[in-house]
Amino acid sequence: DTAGDPSQQEAKQREAEIRNTILAQVLDQAARARLSNLALVKPDKAKAVENYLIQMARFGQLPGKISEQGLIEILEKVSQQTEKKTTVKFNRRKVLDSDEEDDY
Repeated sequence: DTAGDPSQQEAKQREAEIRNTILAQVLDQAARARLSNLALVKPDKAKAVENYLIQMARFGQLPGKISEQGLIEILEKVSQQTEKKTTVKFNRRKVLDSDEEDDY
């Protein structure tokens, strides 16, 4: 198990470097700063935005570097997609105290 651990860490490090390289190519400085701030507060949402940007970059769907305003629009899209709907469900339990059945 310990022999496989360094190779896994190395693979994760390579993946992180590739992600950072792609993000550096598609985001301008202000947008990268905003994404870094978001990662500190909401890492899951930042990861979702990063995945979205990387996917768009791989398919050539990005027109050029994304500005901070463009990143904000993408954040809003991702927020709408991942928005959790809160529902309240009442589970009414029947009371076992019934006059009809006497278990004496």
